[in-house]
Amino acid sequence: MKDFLVIGAGSAGCVLAAELARRGAGSVAVLEAGPSERHPLVSMPFGLVWLMGGARDWRYKSARLSDAGGRQINIPRGKIVGGSGSINSMVWFRGRKSDFDNWDISGWSFADVEHAFEAVEARLQPTRMQGAHPLAEGLAPMLGSNRDAVPTPEYESAGVLAHNMLHTRRHSAADAYLRPSGVEIVTGVEVDRLIWDGDHAVGVLLVDGTEIRARKGVVMCAGSLATPAILMRSGVGPQDELNQHDIDTRVDAPEIGQNLHDHPGVGLHFEGAGTGYGLEPRQWLSWAVAPWRYYNGNGGRLASPTCEGGAFFNARGTGAMPDVQSHFIPFHLDSRGKRYALKSGYFADVCVCRPKSRGQLRLTSKDPKAAPFIDLGLLSDPRDLDTLVAGLTRLRALLALADFGSRRGREVHPGVDMTGDALREHVRNSVGTAYHPVGTVRLGGPVSNRLAVHGTRGLWVADASVMPQVTSANTNAPSMMIGWKGAKYISEDAA
Repeated sequence: MKDFLVIGAGSAGCVLAAELARRGAGSVAVLEAGPSERHPLVSMPFGLVWLMGGARDWRYKSARLSDAGGRQINIPRGKIVGGSGSINSMVWFRGRKSDFDNWDISGWSFADVEHAFEAVEARLQPTRMQGAHPLAEGLAPMLGSNRDAVPTPEYESAGVLAHNMLHTRRHSAADAYLRPSGVEIVTGVEVDRLIWDGDHAVGVLLVDGTEIRARKGVVMCAGSLATPAILMRSGVGPQDELNQHDIDTRVDAPEIGQNLHDHPGVGLHFEGAGTGYGLEPRQWLSWAVAPWRYYNGNGGRLASPTCEGGAFFNARGTGAMPDVQSHFIPFHLDSRGKRYALKSGYFADVCVCRPKSRGQLRLTSKDPKAAPFIDLGLLSDPRDLDTLVAGLTRLRALLALADFGSRRGREVHPGVDMTGDALREHVRNSVGTAYHPVGTVRLGGPVSNRLAVHGTRGLWVADASVMPQVTSANTNAPSMMIGWKGAKYISEDAA
């Protein structure tokens, strides 16, 4: 029996488990539903192309989105040691300083979290990408940025991004924290629900019926979709909903599963011979030698995390703070969703930094194998739609200022002629997300400012589900920060 069970070896869970051990809080075991991350496609940055949608992805789907064309959209989530940090593009942003101040939670202002970011970055060593495609290098003039600078959501800026890569390989929280810690990692085990002794969480029941106990408690790090589902199956959630599934309520927590949101986004597709990476015949030789080049330490296209560059800007060009982020991918992405097309091109999107829309997650059954009902609520607040339409319009103008030279392509989807109401309808029928779901067990709601679940003992949540509002950029770095802060609080409070 261990002192702590950490549920989920995602980015937050890896950092938290390793930090609990380092701080001498007690013995720790991490339970992960997926397999080991020790696989060549995981360490290879470009491997994410095959990992997303594969066996190491939970492959969630949203409910039909009433304000986004009635469509279901894919929600990739890592089912693997390292979590989504083992299948993502490794983009590294803290967010805006004001994001944390605006949470208005004691202990979580930017001044409070800055040291945690610094500690995590000392281990992960994120750096500006080396060997970026010339198209990504050509983004900087869009907003007058220094070519050597990394874009930031603090002000309008563009260029090559920073990633948590080391020597052209993925350097995840599993690599930097969990593996070196020596903490016990148990893979291939899926948690059904918590085991209780009164109001004290003393272990978990696995889907196969196995019980695993802990002396001091359980830390939920399963992410914004799985964490609330496990809590609800354990009797912690909205009583009315739990009654519908014949689940005994231990803590009536109406907010669990609410406040679900993500960065909504929509993109522009460009094509043209000799533009970005692609499968046009002139590039076949380069693809053929790419594995040899990569495995001999010379980088190349297989060392690309795909999302190489980006920008932050104000959608309406008013001079106000950035309210949209753009991810730039110097690879041909087929607008019809075909994986392989004999073309070259590039892609740039616009995502709302601080969306207003909110959705919810609900159980469909107390059976842990039943997928939850995931309503992302995309565009339920019309202000997000307004921002996306304005952002796409301005992105077109900004891309015209990029230093693409002879590599400049033609916008093939939706096409430069699509403007006004037609563009608005296109956005509604095309919007997806940046794969950053947060908020379902928020600070200031179901959990205390020290991450303890109200109404329970020995139970904490430390993952992206606790964010009251999503940060203004990619959420991998803030998730690790939450894991680091969680370990600090738990080691103090469970002593």
